[in-house]
Amino acid sequence: MSKICLFGASGHGKVVKDLALSLNTEIKIFVDDNPKRDLLQDIPVIKYQEIEHYKKYKFIISIGDNTIRKRISEKLESTFAMLIHKTAIISSSAKILEGTVVMPGAIINAETSIGKHVIINTAVIIEHDCIIDDFVHISPNATITGNVSIGEGSHIGAGAIIIPNISIGKWVTIGAGTVVIENVPDFAIVVGNPGKIKKYNKY
Repeated sequence: MSKICLFGASGHGKVVKDLALSLNTEIKIFVDDNPKRDLLQDIPVIKYQEIEHYKKYKFIISIGDNTIRKRISEKLESTFAMLIHKTAIISSSAKILEGTVVMPGAIINAETSIGKHVIINTAVIIEHDCIIDDFVHISPNATITGNVSIGEGSHIGAGAIIIPNISIGKWVTIGAGTVVIENVPDFAIVVGNPGKIKKYNKY
């Protein structure tokens, strides 16, 4: 049985824990900068300052916020695991990097590239020849059609649809249910059908 640690003792941490256990992976501890409890679903929660003994294990950053996930990845002196649910369908020609989690029912098709510390949530479809950069979060039931690129840190809302050959910039927010039919610049917040830029994120 493999053993990992999770950084982030919150709702997303519970989901990642269930994913790991479904793969017969033992969770040693949760780590949290500001722990609100000593146990989360019977697993010990420790402060970051107490992490030294656990650095020999691989980690998953179990935090949904893309900005925080990036910040922690830069300070955490450890290697990272990757978790893919048994019901996910992954093309043999797809590439997925460390720290990424792929939830139940997700589909990742041919020649797609998924970066580091990406969240591919429940029942997401990512079609052929897509490029998903580091720290992206794709929410449940979103559909990313062929030849789409999504820049670092962007968040695709639940049920959103992105048509083929679209480029989405860095740190973009696509609202739930949005249909994206045009390229999206960095930091834009896009909502509606068809998707329109409403304002811009500040980073």
